[in-house]
Amino acid sequence: MWDRIRTGHGYDAHRFAAGLLPNKPFVLGGVSIPHDKSLLAHSDGDAVIHALCDALLGAIGRGDIGRHFPDTDPEFSNIDSGLLLQRVCGFLQDSDWLVGNVDITILAQSPRMAPHIDAMCQRLSSLMNISAQQVNVKASTTEGMGFVGRKEGIETYAVVLIYRDK
Repeated sequence: MWDRIRTGHGYDAHRFAAGLLPNKPFVLGGVSIPHDKSLLAHSDGDAVIHALCDALLGAIGRGDIGRHFPDTDPEFSNIDSGLLLQRVCGFLQDSDWLVGNVDITILAQSPRMAPHIDAMCQRLSSLMNISAQQVNVKASTTEGMGFVGRKEGIETYAVVLIYRDK
């Protein structure tokens, strides 16, 4: 039985730009969120999807997001991270793994995440071709502590359970 169940853990953090960068909205969990700053990144900076990709890749023993989509490759410059997630889900399908559930934690002092959580769950489930009930997103602050508390950036954690039917 234990060869049919695996877990994975992912983490990502991105720093805020000084302001809103041209053609780079603030995107988390595949959802554009109104904010006065962008996240600095080679891709669109979606730290939620990046952490989720790392969790899924870890669960199937395929390294991390940087191994598959390096920030030195111009192909991934400003790419929609949803496309990366779909590719990672393709790796799971190729190996006969199914997603049981996804649990994501966003740490952000600002902007407030609560109004966007349901949209993130819907978008992530759509990208992964799973039920929205299999996706949980939650958010917290760091009560003013650390780089997140100083509003210098955000960080995200993702945990996944995957399984095989066969």
